[in-house]
Amino acid sequence: MTPGHAHRAWAGLRLHGRGCVLTPHAEAGSRVWCPGVGCRRLIRVELSRGQTVVRDVRTRMFHLRTCAAKLRPLTASQTVKTFSQNRPAAARTLGQIRCFTAPVAAEPFLSGTSSNYVEEMYYAWLENPKSVHKSWDIFFRNTNAGAPPGTAYQSPLPLSPGSLSAMARAQPLVAAQPNVDKLVEDHLAVQSLIRAYQIRGHHVAQLDPLGILDADLDSSVPADIISSTDKLGFYGLDESDLDKVFHLPTTTFIGGQESALPLREIIRRLEMAYCQHIGVEFMFINDLEQCQWIRQKFETPGIMQFTNEEKRTLLARLVRSTRFEDFLQRKWSSEKRFGLEGCEVLIPALKTIIDKSSENGVDYVIMGMPHRGRLNVLANVIRKELEQIFCQFDSKLEAADEGSGDVKYHLGMYHRRINRVTDRNITLSLVANPSHLEAADPVVMGKTKAEQFYCGDTEGKKVMSILLHGDAAFAGQGIVYETFHLSDLPSYTTHGTVHVVVNNQIGFTTDPRMARSSPYPTDVARVVNAPIFHVNSDDPEAVMYVCKVAAEWRSTFHKDVVVDLVCYRRNGHNEMDEPMFTQPLMYKQIRKQKPVLQKYAELLVSQGVVNQPEYEEEISKYDKICEEAFTRSKDEKILHIKHWLDSPWPGFFTLDGQPRSMTCPSTGLTEDILTHIGNVASSVPVENFTIHGGLSRILKTRGELVKNRTVDWALAEYMAFGSLLKEGIHIRLSGQDVERGTFSHRHHVLHDQNVDKKTCIPMNHLWPNQAPYTVCNSSLSEYGVLGFELGFAMASPNALVLWEAQFGDFHNTAQCIIDQFICPGQAKWVRQNGIVLLLPHGMEGMGPEHSSARPERFLQMCNDDPDVLPNLEEANFDINQLYDCNWVVVNCSTPGNFFHVLRRQILLPFRKPLIIFTPKSLLRHPEARTNFDEMLSGTHFQRVIPEDGLAAQNPENVKRLLFCTGKVYYDLTRERKARGMEEQVAITRIEQLSPFPFDLLMQEVQKYPNAELAWCQEEHKNQGYYDYVKPRLRTTINRAKPVWCVRTGRAAAGAGPSVASPSRLLSPPQVCRPGPCRRSSHRQQEDPPHGAAAPPGHGLRPGRLQELLVDSAWATALHSHGRP
Repeated sequence: MTPGHAHRAWAGLRLHGRGCVLTPHAEAGSRVWCPGVGCRRLIRVELSRGQTVVRDVRTRMFHLRTCAAKLRPLTASQTVKTFSQNRPAAARTLGQIRCFTAPVAAEPFLSGTSSNYVEEMYYAWLENPKSVHKSWDIFFRNTNAGAPPGTAYQSPLPLSPGSLSAMARAQPLVAAQPNVDKLVEDHLAVQSLIRAYQIRGHHVAQLDPLGILDADLDSSVPADIISSTDKLGFYGLDESDLDKVFHLPTTTFIGGQESALPLREIIRRLEMAYCQHIGVEFMFINDLEQCQWIRQKFETPGIMQFTNEEKRTLLARLVRSTRFEDFLQRKWSSEKRFGLEGCEVLIPALKTIIDKSSENGVDYVIMGMPHRGRLNVLANVIRKELEQIFCQFDSKLEAADEGSGDVKYHLGMYHRRINRVTDRNITLSLVANPSHLEAADPVVMGKTKAEQFYCGDTEGKKVMSILLHGDAAFAGQGIVYETFHLSDLPSYTTHGTVHVVVNNQIGFTTDPRMARSSPYPTDVARVVNAPIFHVNSDDPEAVMYVCKVAAEWRSTFHKDVVVDLVCYRRNGHNEMDEPMFTQPLMYKQIRKQKPVLQKYAELLVSQGVVNQPEYEEEISKYDKICEEAFTRSKDEKILHIKHWLDSPWPGFFTLDGQPRSMTCPSTGLTEDILTHIGNVASSVPVENFTIHGGLSRILKTRGELVKNRTVDWALAEYMAFGSLLKEGIHIRLSGQDVERGTFSHRHHVLHDQNVDKKTCIPMNHLWPNQAPYTVCNSSLSEYGVLGFELGFAMASPNALVLWEAQFGDFHNTAQCIIDQFICPGQAKWVRQNGIVLLLPHGMEGMGPEHSSARPERFLQMCNDDPDVLPNLEEANFDINQLYDCNWVVVNCSTPGNFFHVLRRQILLPFRKPLIIFTPKSLLRHPEARTNFDEMLSGTHFQRVIPEDGLAAQNPENVKRLLFCTGKVYYDLTRERKARGMEEQVAITRIEQLSPFPFDLLMQEVQKYPNAELAWCQEEHKNQGYYDYVKPRLRTTINRAKPVWCVRTGRAAAGAGPSVASPSRLLSPPQVCRPGPCRRSSHRQQEDPPHGAAAPPGHGLRPGRLQELLVDSAWATALHSHGRP
């Protein structure tokens, strides 16, 4: 067909796929020229399903040149090997290599540089197959039939007398194409089989030492796991394929040094790697290098080998773990100790992790764990003196330290020793914890982060953490997820934690199927791509190997890893509990179960690693150690809780743990320092940095304040922080949105408006050799982040660690940390902590969830006695009060006092938690300003700010003395001024609520002998400070006068709707005294019933302020009920 005929025949063609068109006119088998302008493509017309298909020959050439790269050379090689045994030259052209992307090894004409030549030969062959050499004819026929180039090509025979006849007899391989397809499909099936084991092999691993339960709740065997030969059909294979040899892909290491294996051997090795006593979950990790690393660790044949010395060490550790529990059971059979029976392998597991980590350079390990097995860990991992542990069982001994102490299975420990395996120093710290499971997780993480920070360990190579969990708690407690979520955040990462789950397959009395919805208790770890290694705890060598791999993973990739020790609990939840009530079948099997020590000892004896006398000698040696320690424990007369301190501060206290002084220096500063900090706070200390226009106005306003020698709230905080940085005190401020501040007042991190992610922290540009300032927005978590910051504050007393709630209301999601760690921490564990909580508080109409930091809850947990007046004549009364309290609660009304209390927190000779109810409206209140004079050297924090106006000049004329705290002071002064009662009403602010300032308030009461006393607050009567202040004020004045509360009645919510109705604003006030409400017998129709909740409030209404100040009948009505 000529080109002209081709154009005429092109009518009616339409596009069909890529490189194909359909035409009703062209004849099948004919060749036409492409009608495109300037195109010289030769088109071949073929018949397909009743339609004429015109194929682009150049497309065919593209397939010819590229199909080799797309098809695995293994297949081509195997094809040549199988179907071309009489052509050794062809077999030599394809090397058997384990690389999918390797080019086909063939003659040079198949390379890309010869494409033009091949193309011309192909065009000629299309026109006349006989016009090319016979070898080309065969090659093109095979290629058109779909054979890969490596198979389609046949090398010409060497010239010899019979070569011509042999060439003539050469036939194309078109008939072999079905076999090629089958081979390709079989190799793909084997690759899918390997991948199935890597993904789901753990589901059929033999993990339960009891053999009665599945480690995962999905007990069905995955369809793609070859549990029997009939499963081969899933992959299109059958028993006849078991002895066929298949080449292995690069994504497996089961071949070792071999690149091909029979299918039978492939399945056997996959079973050995993934379906024995170790189950590996890792294929969800999206990093190829990490996946390959894990495959190599578990798939390589013979990789899990141990020397006889390692086996003997493992046996000795099992002896210590098992015999320790046996000793406690013999001596104190009726005591709760939450023993480790059923998971004795935990001790060698932890020691293996520590040994391997020490070998990789770690010299400080911080651990957290629940109650089960804690005494065993203390004895055999931390190496606490056994006699100190045994003393805890003596109920007759009393603690010599202050505080209540805690049960023995909650105590922590800090110890530095030589690691005998690596011969390197290592420090071990086990953090004390409450019974609230998993609550210590973020605390351990925070302490680890702090230790890394202080030693400059930016990659986690020197300091690491190990967290132990129970299976039910690991799956059930949300704090586990919060802790995982912090693991890779820049300001919170500890560069990898090793998690060890003691999976005894029960939670108290609850079966796993009732305790979790996920197949495994460890599935939460998938959120951070942490590999999960499940292991049968009755195979100590498998446990040892898995722990080695976990430590190596953490050292290599600095990411979290989980070891799931699938075990059982030989006793009940505690030693007094009867488990047969709820798990009868399980405990029948447990009673038959041979202890792991006995099993492993028998194995080593049979292997000739140890003999029976050596094993028995090891047992008797440790029993003797326990007996000797028990004898020494009887000589102890008292308990020393400080011996169990998990976070000592060397050099901060005296040798006996007492403060080095009981005084606090001035918290004021020189004016030069204040001015310098103020100038930096109101400028951008780096060049070529563009800030937002609105922020420029804020900085300008700060600069004007500094010029006027005045500070607002944000500037006072800035000066407190900046001055402490100058003194070498590290400051860490954390929480949601703290960099800018929830109320857009702080702006400690500046953002360049023209360059993405370019920031500046002016606080780090204050002084040449200052301490670093860390300010970091946290994840949207309170429980986890507050626990983390608490742990950070544990590491050093020379740091100011602050956590700020977005609103004070949101601290209650971290209530566990507050109730179990911050409030009673020193009493339980003799562990001081100087963490600061900043809780925005104020009843300002922002709704029930954005108004109250619930001060009544913090005050309720203060440890002072409201009915006992302390010795006010005692020297350093205020410092002694601070030393004796469990925490300090303040509500500052001035920026200057806020500045002083922050600095006092560090200048005190001891550490106490500090709770600050911070304002919202006062941040920009024009009257909430402090002059430099109140912050200069010689000034201090004011626990009480007395009246300093006209009322103070003539105290005898004062009719009413109001006590208040916080921002309500400004409402009272405004109303007092409007009423012209500045001489008749005195207002005293209590800035420090706990410990209560008895001494200063007594002076105030005595100053105004004729005044009636009242407490005023904006919160409802059952909220706020009233219930705390009332008994202490009465004790202060020896009940000489009544103390009244001015506020609405009781309410459940913290605040009301954002807009108050006029009727509520003008509703009659409720002025209450302790005991019955005075309006209970004079109830108006519009009043709420006695005892009912009052309408939600927004603070003191103008009508209430008026009554409080001017109601002349008030005192008479109150006194008619008698003295409270």
